[in-house]
Amino acid sequence: MPTGSTEADHASEQDREAQKRHRALFRAVARRRNPKLRRTDITITDEKIVKRAVKAAALGNAMEWFDFGIYSYLAVTIGQVFFPGGSDTTRLLSSFATFAVAFLVRPLGGAYFGPLGDRIGRKKVLALTMIMMALGTLCIGLIPSYALIGFWSPVLLILLRLVQGFSTGGEYGGASTFIAEYAPDKKRGYFGSFLEMGTLIGYTGAAGIVLILNTALSDDAMLHWGWRIPFLIAGPLGLVGLYLRMKLDETPAFQKLEASQTHVTTGSATETESEFSHLSENAPKKKIGEIFAQQWPTLILCIALVGAYNITDYMLLSYMPTYLTDTLHYNEAHGLLILLGTMIALMCIISSIGKLNDHFGRKPLLMAGMLGFFVVAIPAFLLVKQGSVGAVIAGMALLGLSLVCLLGTMSAALPALFPTNVRYGSLSIGYNLAVSIFGGTTPLVITALMDVFNGNVMVPAYYTMGAALVGVIAVACMKETAQQPLEGSPPSVATKEEAVEMVTAQTTEPRF
Repeated sequence: MPTGSTEADHASEQDREAQKRHRALFRAVARRRNPKLRRTDITITDEKIVKRAVKAAALGNAMEWFDFGIYSYLAVTIGQVFFPGGSDTTRLLSSFATFAVAFLVRPLGGAYFGPLGDRIGRKKVLALTMIMMALGTLCIGLIPSYALIGFWSPVLLILLRLVQGFSTGGEYGGASTFIAEYAPDKKRGYFGSFLEMGTLIGYTGAAGIVLILNTALSDDAMLHWGWRIPFLIAGPLGLVGLYLRMKLDETPAFQKLEASQTHVTTGSATETESEFSHLSENAPKKKIGEIFAQQWPTLILCIALVGAYNITDYMLLSYMPTYLTDTLHYNEAHGLLILLGTMIALMCIISSIGKLNDHFGRKPLLMAGMLGFFVVAIPAFLLVKQGSVGAVIAGMALLGLSLVCLLGTMSAALPALFPTNVRYGSLSIGYNLAVSIFGGTTPLVITALMDVFNGNVMVPAYYTMGAALVGVIAVACMKETAQQPLEGSPPSVATKEEAVEMVTAQTTEPRF
């Protein structure tokens, strides 16, 4: 018995040793294939720093879109100053064609600034785009009229619009990436919504100044010098935006990406068990061809989403004042006043939309916006067509409620489509291709289609419905990303308690 017992104990001990070796082997393999999340992998955000970063990005974005929005609201006047020959429709088409020119170079700006932002950082590139936009807008206000220098006047206008378009190509992709990488995962929609609030603030400021000038100045004064004032304001505003952006640190996600690359370069092995050490194996893409080769399915999805979104956006926020004034012969001041009221109302609720998409998901809110445009476009434009103040307000409200679902969600949904090491570049390229082809051409296409169809005032409604249908399909094809870490970045939480909870909640090792 004792001998048998000893042999059994020895066999049992061998089994235990074998199990230990098996567990050790499992842990080693697991760390290589699916390593566990460690506390040091998780980014714990500082709410004060996040709010400061969001404020700087949003206000900078507001100043960019103030510069860009001015042209939209002065399209009729600019047509008279720089394209005095021909009919009213010809002048308007020329003005909108010059508006669209800036969008033709936006993909080039995105292709340049996006990969640059992935290589040297988001902060530096956003500061550069701010400088270029402010200078381009300021110089437009200094161009002599066609009456003074003839042909060179519209040539200079087009050149400066190209500068504006090139700089804007690096703006949205960078600003949305900046906020998305600073925000905690569970509040990315809320903080991201402030970027589009900045867009609305910029448009509202531009529309407000144009409204004041149209009310205070005579038509002759506005035509000769009044139109220049909003453009000249861009210089000081650009300096303010530049100061805000230069005061910020680089995003935590980009800092961790740089650190992981440095570890590999120096041969450090201290982070080999970290889930995110593999980021260093994929340095930021320097060649645009690599982005297209590796990200093309997501780029197509991004273009579809952004195309639908921008057609509806530019139709309401850029084209509508001209539609009311030039097509429906509505009082120009009244049209701008109603648009101002619409945008202020959107600003009041857009952060609530951000909270909703954090809670319910990006897809439900985006689908609500796209379906909303598809369903209400015809009723809304029929109301606007009636011409009474109440009917126009009701029509704008229907369109605005659909738009705010997109505005409050897109800035969180789009950056999550791409991994950290190519996020700025991929988003800038996809976003600006869509804006160039669809968004910036919206006023021009609608004006031309209305001319082709003998002034049919319902053309904008049909065009909006077509865009919304594409958007519905795109939203159905995208993945839900709410409350999830950005691809290629560690989880980001608001408190240490959340980080501890996340680590302890991981699946335990299986028993053998």
